[in-house]
Amino acid sequence: MIPFGHSRGGADLLLVAIDIGGTFTDLMAFDEATGRFAQAKSLTTPAQLVQGIVDCLRKSGVDLAVISELIHGSTTAINTLIERKGAKTGLIVTRGTRDVYSIGRGNRPESYNLFFRRHRPLVPRHLTREIDERMLASGEVLEPLEHASLEEACRRLADEKVEAVAVCFLHSYVNPEHERAAGEIVRRALPGAYVSLSHEILREYREFERTSTTVVNAYIGPKVGGYVRSLKASLAQIGFRGDLTIMQSNGGVMTPEVATQRPVAMMESGPVGGIIASAQTGRTLGLANVISFDMGGTTAKASLIREGEPTMAPGYYVGGYASGHPVMVPVIDVVEVGAGGGSIAWIDEIGALKVGPQSAGADPGPICYRGGGTEPTITDANLVLGRLDPEDFLGGQMVLDAKAAAQGIVGKIADPLKMSAAAAAQAIVDIAVSKMSLAVREVSVAKGYDPRDFALVASGGAGPLHVMAIARELHIPKVIVPL
Repeated sequence: MIPFGHSRGGADLLLVAIDIGGTFTDLMAFDEATGRFAQAKSLTTPAQLVQGIVDCLRKSGVDLAVISELIHGSTTAINTLIERKGAKTGLIVTRGTRDVYSIGRGNRPESYNLFFRRHRPLVPRHLTREIDERMLASGEVLEPLEHASLEEACRRLADEKVEAVAVCFLHSYVNPEHERAAGEIVRRALPGAYVSLSHEILREYREFERTSTTVVNAYIGPKVGGYVRSLKASLAQIGFRGDLTIMQSNGGVMTPEVATQRPVAMMESGPVGGIIASAQTGRTLGLANVISFDMGGTTAKASLIREGEPTMAPGYYVGGYASGHPVMVPVIDVVEVGAGGGSIAWIDEIGALKVGPQSAGADPGPICYRGGGTEPTITDANLVLGRLDPEDFLGGQMVLDAKAAAQGIVGKIADPLKMSAAAAAQAIVDIAVSKMSLAVREVSVAKGYDPRDFALVASGGAGPLHVMAIARELHIPKVIVPL
């Protein structure tokens, strides 16, 4: 028997996969020589995300020196966008197209909702600068790139202290000559800024979608790039010498260098690993049609798998159809709702109970984590209902405070609604299940598929705890919980 994490015949045979979620960081290791697995789980450390990975590696006991490949999935990119914690970004466009990005499309999710509001653009109008240049759709130059107007735009953006710049010229997908030249000038004028050129991010027509995707890439680029570089350096410091790859939204992988240049491609880096695993689980059990359901600490995700293959989409809206940010990169089709274990229960201005999308995350976390959290969450509700063992959480590494969870639910939910603690906790779980069922409906019923013809595969830390309620609501006859 070869010890776990050791090589055979001089070859490194250890594969490691690590996922960082909003609440927990998970590790799975597979020794190809022996067929053995190891796993570890630790709390995510929002201030220093790499620390959660280091903790998992230490707990797993694997020999880092013989890891052949470490595959990493992360929600850093999408969380940076959704939470609007990206860089201060400027946008440089062809003269006459300044308002393309802010106007967007006329489509909307609720046609007759008079109070509908789109997300605020990531780049305000005063940080959008026009320059003189024009390329025809044929690729022919109509107006040469005027360096003086570009240099003036750079000076204005430098005065505003932008941290990132997106460049999107008309028809650069056909002929990127002007964008390339502009990129060089911008990098010289703003040496510390992160620069994204639209022809490198999305070489397709449709100006709004191309601009939006390029802006998103620039907006999240500094934070995601810094995270990837920090991860690579931290792993090297503790002895990792193998290949580091990052999950892409389409289910493939990319190098850290590519992830730094095109972070928009890892927007759904976190969820796709569970979807691919669900597809493989279905194939192993002889089930070609399954629905992947993943519930973590911040969100719940659903994805349809037909004939053993995940459903693909050419792009999607981050933050909701029409009201969100269009990101046109190939992605495994996934519907996400703000209902994770850490999702906060609250009462709105008319006295209705709501759950999410705000999350307590790992810091401060749910009330029961004893980390300073004061808002009741789905995890607190499950603990009050007796569905979690307070003495055996996180493999016995955490002891949950059931009394504090009950007090939090009573003070914030039960008393205002004149309910018992148990009734309030059950109401929180019921609302969460309804939201998650809606995600499963979106990937099945809304697209013409009957969920009763599919098996439901649960993943994520909180998935197995709620999957049966979702299956009952949608009359799905078969549920799979991989162990």
